Amino acid sequence: MFGRERLETKTLDQVRAMRAPGLVVGECLAMLAGAVAPGMTTLGLDALAETFIRDHGGRPSFAEVPGYRHTLCTSVNEEIVHGIPGARVLAPGDLLSIDCGAIVGGWHGDAAISLIVGGRDAGSPDDLALMDATQDSLWAGIGALQVGRDLFAVGAAVEESILASGQRLGRTFGIVEDYVGHGIGREMHMSPNVPNYAVKGRGPTVRNACTVAIEPMITLGAQENDVLPDQWTVVTTDGSRASHWEHTVACHDGGIWVLTAIDGGADRLGTAYAPLI
Repeated sequence: MFGRERLETKTLDQVRAMRAPGLVVGECLAMLAGAVAPGMTTLGLDALAETFIRDHGGRPSFAEVPGYRHTLCTSVNEEIVHGIPGARVLAPGDLLSIDCGAIVGGWHGDAAISLIVGGRDAGSPDDLALMDATQDSLWAGIGALQVGRDLFAVGAAVEESILASGQRLGRTFGIVEDYVGHGIGREMHMSPNVPNYAVKGRGPTVRNACTVAIEPMITLGAQENDVLPDQWTVVTTDGSRASHWEHTVACHDGGIWVLTAIDGGADRLGTAYAPLI
Protein backbone atom coordinates (compact mmCIF):
# COMPACT_ATOMS: atom_id res chain seq x y z
CA MET A 1 0.00 0.00 0.00
CA PHE A 2 2.73 2.47 0.95
CA GLY A 3 5.75 1.19 -1.00
CA ARG A 4 9.10 2.92 -0.72
CA GLU A 5 8.07 6.54 -1.06
CA ARG A 6 10.65 9.27 -1.10
CA LEU A 7 11.26 11.20 2.12
CA GLU A 8 12.42 14.68 1.19
CA THR A 9 15.28 16.20 3.14
CA LYS A 10 15.90 19.90 3.67
CA THR A 11 18.74 22.15 4.60
CA LEU A 12 19.00 23.04 8.27
CA ASP A 13 18.10 26.63 7.40
CA GLN A 14 14.94 25.43 5.67
CA VAL A 15 14.00 23.48 8.79
CA ARG A 16 14.58 26.62 10.84
CA ALA A 17 12.28 28.52 8.46
CA MET A 18 9.53 26.01 9.14
CA ARG A 19 9.50 26.98 12.81
CA ALA A 20 7.69 30.22 11.91
CA PRO A 21 4.52 28.60 10.53
CA GLY A 22 4.80 25.92 13.20
CA LEU A 23 4.70 28.51 15.97
CA VAL A 24 1.79 30.35 14.38
CA VAL A 25 -0.18 27.09 14.29
CA GLY A 26 0.81 26.07 17.82
CA GLU A 27 -0.01 29.45 19.29
CA CYS A 28 -3.29 29.61 17.35
CA LEU A 29 -4.36 26.24 18.76
CA ALA A 30 -3.41 27.36 22.27
CA MET A 31 -5.54 30.48 21.80
CA LEU A 32 -8.48 28.41 20.55
CA ALA A 33 -8.17 25.95 23.45
CA GLY A 34 -8.58 28.88 25.83
CA ALA A 35 -11.45 30.38 23.84
CA VAL A 36 -13.64 27.30 23.37
CA ALA A 37 -16.78 27.48 25.48
CA PRO A 38 -20.29 26.02 25.44
CA GLY A 39 -22.58 28.06 23.21
CA MET A 40 -19.90 28.90 20.65
CA THR A 41 -20.26 27.72 17.08
CA THR A 42 -17.53 25.95 15.17
CA LEU A 43 -17.72 28.73 12.58
CA GLY A 44 -17.01 31.23 15.35
CA LEU A 45 -13.83 29.32 16.20
CA ASP A 46 -12.90 29.35 12.54
CA ALA A 47 -13.18 33.15 12.42
CA LEU A 48 -10.96 33.49 15.49
CA ALA A 49 -8.34 31.26 13.90
CA GLU A 50 -8.30 33.11 10.58
CA THR A 51 -7.86 36.45 12.32
CA PHE A 52 -5.07 35.09 14.51
CA ILE A 53 -3.12 33.54 11.63
CA ARG A 54 -3.36 36.64 9.43
CA ASP A 55 -2.49 38.96 12.33
CA HIS A 56 0.66 36.88 12.88
CA GLY A 57 1.89 37.12 9.30
CA GLY A 58 0.50 33.87 7.95
CA ARG A 59 -2.13 32.55 5.58
CA PRO A 60 -4.59 29.77 6.44
CA SER A 61 -3.41 26.79 4.43
CA PHE A 62 -6.61 24.74 4.52
CA ALA A 63 -8.47 27.51 2.68
CA GLU A 64 -6.09 26.97 -0.24
CA VAL A 65 -7.04 23.30 -0.61
CA PRO A 66 -9.28 23.00 -3.71
CA GLY A 67 -12.92 22.76 -2.65
CA TYR A 68 -12.33 23.84 0.95
CA ARG A 69 -12.71 27.40 2.17
CA HIS A 70 -12.20 27.37 5.94
CA THR A 71 -9.23 27.93 8.23
CA LEU A 72 -9.88 24.95 10.51
CA CYS A 73 -11.31 21.49 10.49
CA THR A 74 -13.54 21.11 13.55
CA SER A 75 -14.56 17.53 14.28
CA VAL A 76 -17.06 16.88 17.07
CA ASN A 77 -17.75 13.63 18.92
CA GLU A 78 -18.14 10.87 16.29
CA GLU A 79 -16.46 13.02 13.63
CA ILE A 80 -12.89 11.82 13.15
CA VAL A 81 -11.37 14.45 10.85
CA HIS A 82 -12.21 17.11 8.25
CA GLY A 83 -15.30 18.44 10.02
CA ILE A 84 -16.42 21.66 8.35
CA PRO A 85 -16.93 24.70 10.62
CA GLY A 86 -20.52 25.90 10.59
CA ALA A 87 -23.56 26.72 12.68
CA ARG A 88 -23.15 23.78 15.06
CA VAL A 89 -23.34 25.01 18.67
CA LEU A 90 -20.84 23.39 20.99
CA ALA A 91 -22.27 21.82 24.15
CA PRO A 92 -20.65 20.92 27.49
CA GLY A 93 -18.98 17.54 27.25
CA ASP A 94 -18.50 17.57 23.48
CA LEU A 95 -15.21 16.02 22.38
CA LEU A 96 -13.79 18.51 19.88
CA SER A 97 -10.76 17.99 17.64
CA ILE A 98 -9.34 21.13 16.00
CA ASP A 99 -6.99 20.80 13.02
CA CYS A 100 -5.14 23.94 11.90
CA GLY A 101 -2.64 24.79 9.18
CA ALA A 102 -0.76 27.96 8.26
CA ILE A 103 1.70 29.17 5.65
CA VAL A 104 4.50 31.60 6.54
CA GLY A 105 7.25 32.45 4.07
CA GLY A 106 6.10 29.69 1.73
CA TRP A 107 6.44 26.97 4.39
CA HIS A 108 3.63 25.01 6.03
CA GLY A 109 2.79 24.08 9.61
CA ASP A 110 0.02 21.60 10.48
CA ALA A 111 -1.20 20.43 13.89
CA ALA A 112 -4.30 19.27 15.73
CA ILE A 113 -5.52 19.05 19.31
CA SER A 114 -8.49 17.48 21.06
CA LEU A 115 -10.31 18.94 24.04
CA ILE A 116 -13.51 18.70 26.04
CA VAL A 117 -15.91 21.62 25.65
CA GLY A 118 -16.43 23.05 29.13
CA GLY A 119 -13.16 21.63 30.43
CA ARG A 120 -12.03 18.20 31.56
CA ASP A 121 -14.57 18.16 34.41
CA ALA A 122 -17.31 18.12 31.75
CA GLY A 123 -15.87 15.09 29.97
CA SER A 124 -16.89 11.48 30.42
CA PRO A 125 -14.26 9.03 31.70
CA ASP A 126 -14.27 7.28 28.32
CA ASP A 127 -13.71 10.50 26.39
CA LEU A 128 -10.92 11.61 28.69
CA ALA A 129 -9.24 8.21 28.39
CA LEU A 130 -9.52 8.33 24.60
CA MET A 131 -8.19 11.87 24.34
CA ASP A 132 -5.23 11.22 26.63
CA ALA A 133 -4.36 7.89 25.01
CA THR A 134 -4.36 9.53 21.58
CA GLN A 135 -2.10 12.34 22.73
CA ASP A 136 0.26 9.85 24.37
CA SER A 137 0.41 7.83 21.15
CA LEU A 138 1.32 10.96 19.20
CA TRP A 139 4.33 11.56 21.43
CA ALA A 140 5.30 7.90 21.23
CA GLY A 141 5.30 8.20 17.45
CA ILE A 142 7.31 11.43 17.57
CA GLY A 143 9.89 9.80 19.82
CA ALA A 144 10.31 6.96 17.31
CA LEU A 145 11.34 9.38 14.54
CA GLN A 146 15.12 9.02 14.45
CA VAL A 147 17.75 9.49 11.75
CA GLY A 148 18.77 6.14 10.30
CA ARG A 149 15.59 4.34 11.36
CA ASP A 150 12.71 3.14 9.22
CA LEU A 151 9.92 5.73 9.03
CA PHE A 152 7.42 2.97 9.73
CA ALA A 153 8.79 2.81 13.29
CA VAL A 154 6.55 5.83 13.91
CA GLY A 155 3.34 3.92 13.26
CA ALA A 156 4.55 0.89 15.18
CA ALA A 157 5.20 3.12 18.20
CA VAL A 158 1.75 4.72 17.90
CA GLU A 159 0.08 1.31 17.78
CA GLU A 160 2.14 -0.03 20.69
CA SER A 161 1.19 3.01 22.78
CA ILE A 162 -2.52 2.65 22.00
CA LEU A 163 -2.51 -1.05 22.81
CA ALA A 164 -0.71 -0.39 26.09
CA SER A 165 -3.16 2.36 27.03
CA GLY A 166 -6.11 0.13 26.24
CA GLN A 167 -4.69 -2.70 28.31
CA ARG A 168 -3.95 -0.40 31.23
CA LEU A 169 -7.40 1.22 31.12
CA GLY A 170 -9.43 -1.87 30.27
CA ARG A 171 -10.62 -0.35 27.00
CA THR A 172 -10.33 -1.24 23.34
CA PHE A 173 -9.40 1.66 21.07
CA GLY A 174 -9.62 1.68 17.29
CA ILE A 175 -6.75 3.04 15.18
CA VAL A 176 -8.10 4.68 12.03
CA GLU A 177 -6.19 3.25 9.07
CA ASP A 178 -7.74 5.13 6.14
CA TYR A 179 -6.14 8.47 7.05
CA VAL A 180 -2.47 8.91 7.87
CA GLY A 181 0.26 11.45 8.47
CA HIS A 182 2.39 12.90 5.70
CA GLY A 183 5.47 14.73 4.62
CA ILE A 184 5.29 18.51 4.84
CA GLY A 185 7.30 21.50 3.66
CA ARG A 186 6.60 23.82 0.74
CA GLU A 187 3.33 21.92 0.42
CA MET A 188 1.03 20.85 3.22
CA HIS A 189 0.63 17.25 2.06
CA MET A 190 3.72 15.62 0.59
CA SER A 191 5.18 12.14 0.28
CA PRO A 192 5.64 9.97 2.17
CA ASN A 193 2.54 8.74 3.92
CA VAL A 194 3.15 8.20 7.64
CA PRO A 195 0.85 5.41 8.89
CA ASN A 196 -0.35 5.40 12.49
CA TYR A 197 -0.05 1.64 12.86
CA ALA A 198 2.49 -1.12 12.30
CA VAL A 199 3.15 -1.83 8.62
CA LYS A 200 4.89 -4.89 7.19
CA GLY A 201 7.93 -4.28 5.05
CA ARG A 202 10.33 -1.38 4.98
CA GLY A 203 9.47 2.26 4.56
CA PRO A 204 11.72 5.21 3.74
CA THR A 205 14.81 5.63 5.86
CA VAL A 206 14.69 8.75 8.04
CA ARG A 207 17.53 11.07 7.06
CA ASN A 208 18.99 14.28 8.43
CA ALA A 209 16.72 17.36 8.20
CA CYS A 210 13.42 15.79 7.23
CA THR A 211 9.97 17.01 8.29
CA VAL A 212 6.75 15.05 8.66
CA ALA A 213 3.30 15.51 10.17
CA ILE A 214 2.40 12.72 12.58
CA GLU A 215 -1.32 12.50 13.37
CA PRO A 216 -2.97 9.53 15.07
CA MET A 217 -6.75 9.33 14.83
CA ILE A 218 -8.19 6.99 17.46
CA THR A 219 -11.75 5.86 18.25
CA LEU A 220 -13.61 4.45 21.23
CA GLY A 221 -14.97 1.69 19.00
CA ALA A 222 -14.13 0.22 15.62
CA GLN A 223 -11.90 2.07 13.18
CA GLU A 224 -14.31 1.77 10.22
CA ASN A 225 -15.51 5.14 8.95
CA ASP A 226 -17.70 6.90 6.42
CA VAL A 227 -17.59 10.25 4.64
CA LEU A 228 -20.71 12.40 5.03
CA PRO A 229 -22.57 13.83 2.01
CA ASP A 230 -20.61 17.10 2.43
CA GLN A 231 -17.72 15.03 0.97
CA TRP A 232 -15.35 16.14 3.74
CA THR A 233 -16.45 15.10 7.22
CA VAL A 234 -15.24 11.62 8.21
CA VAL A 235 -17.29 9.90 10.93
CA THR A 236 -17.06 6.58 12.76
CA THR A 237 -19.42 4.02 11.25
CA ASP A 238 -20.47 2.74 14.67
CA GLY A 239 -21.06 6.23 16.09
CA SER A 240 -18.24 5.97 18.64
CA ARG A 241 -16.28 9.06 19.55
CA ALA A 242 -12.91 9.91 18.06
CA SER A 243 -9.85 11.96 18.94
CA HIS A 244 -7.19 13.50 16.67
CA TRP A 245 -3.80 14.89 17.66
CA GLU A 246 -1.07 16.09 15.29
CA HIS A 247 2.30 17.84 15.20
CA THR A 248 4.69 18.89 12.47
CA VAL A 249 8.04 17.38 13.44
CA ALA A 250 11.62 17.92 12.26
CA CYS A 251 14.21 15.17 12.70
CA HIS A 252 17.93 15.81 12.32
CA ASP A 253 21.22 14.29 13.38
CA GLY A 254 21.01 16.00 16.77
CA GLY A 255 17.49 14.86 17.66
CA ILE A 256 13.89 16.00 17.30
CA TRP A 257 12.32 19.44 17.10
CA VAL A 258 8.51 19.63 17.22
CA LEU A 259 7.87 22.66 15.06
CA THR A 260 4.21 23.15 16.05
CA ALA A 261 4.75 22.72 19.80
CA ILE A 262 5.24 26.05 21.54
CA ASP A 263 8.06 24.56 23.66
CA GLY A 264 9.43 22.66 20.68
CA GLY A 265 8.65 19.39 22.41
CA ALA A 266 11.03 19.95 25.33
CA ASP A 267 8.59 18.78 28.01
CA ARG A 268 7.66 15.48 26.38
CA LEU A 269 10.87 14.54 24.56
CA GLY A 270 13.49 14.99 27.27
CA THR A 271 17.00 14.38 25.93
CA ALA A 272 15.70 13.78 22.38
CA TYR A 273 14.64 17.46 22.18
CA ALA A 274 17.06 19.28 19.91
CA PRO A 275 16.02 22.67 18.50
CA LEU A 276 18.02 24.12 15.61
CA ILE A 277 18.78 27.57 17.00
